[in-house]
Amino acid sequence: MSFLAIDCGNTRLKWALYAAPHPGAVLLHQGAVFLETIDTLAETDWRDLPAPHSMLGCCVAGEAVRRRIEEQMELWDLVPHWVVPAAREAGIVNGYDHPNRLGADRWVALVGARSHVLEAAHRTAAPARAALVVMVGTAVTVDALDADGRFLGGLILPGFGLMLRALEMGTAGLRVPTGEIVDFPTNTSDALMSGGANAIAGAVERQHRLLSRHAGQAPLLYMTGGAAVKLAPITDLTFESGDSLIFEGLLVMQSHRLAL
Repeated sequence: MSFLAIDCGNTRLKWALYAAPHPGAVLLHQGAVFLETIDTLAETDWRDLPAPHSMLGCCVAGEAVRRRIEEQMELWDLVPHWVVPAAREAGIVNGYDHPNRLGADRWVALVGARSHVLEAAHRTAAPARAALVVMVGTAVTVDALDADGRFLGGLILPGFGLMLRALEMGTAGLRVPTGEIVDFPTNTSDALMSGGANAIAGAVERQHRLLSRHAGQAPLLYMTGGAAVKLAPITDLTFESGDSLIFEGLLVMQSHRLAL
């Protein structure tokens, strides 16, 4: 009963093949490709994989990209299923004004984070806590989940690359190499990188304070995404790196769907 999980963002497609469609299943194979190369997956990365029995994915790159992925999956006798955010699923409640307009990746990451929260509560024999879920990619999202599993809302802001490109387009003379994150930058490259990193870190820290006030205690903090590592040196908040948060969410969702 192998299970294929797909996480397609705005820049890359990440995939993972598990031995079974439930949390904790053995990871058999995984990979990642840039969207420009997904049309070769059937001939390269997926060519020698054993055929999955089921599949669930989230895609925020648009309908055209999703169709291209499905074309590559035609090498298997497999019906593709994609996450569409709903009012509730897998034990969490969607507090968005229009639940289906929430990004699928955000919804799945929240499910993954909730599973971590419940595991932590079970391990410590303590009540479940609120959680702040941060994804740092092309865009950055900072989403709040209360202790009962209700999504309270969240922020969307530009990622590092978008910030730098906006400054390059809107000002003169700022086309400089990528710099380092330092406390007091003394060159333009470092000033740009440090400014972007601190803008993101500031948003995370503010939402952490607001959620702490709302929940009555500090929430658990999960950070994921390719650029999340850049925030680690500049925040004093304790966080858990969740590189597989979306895959974990997909596993939880699939197991719940099969149980219905």
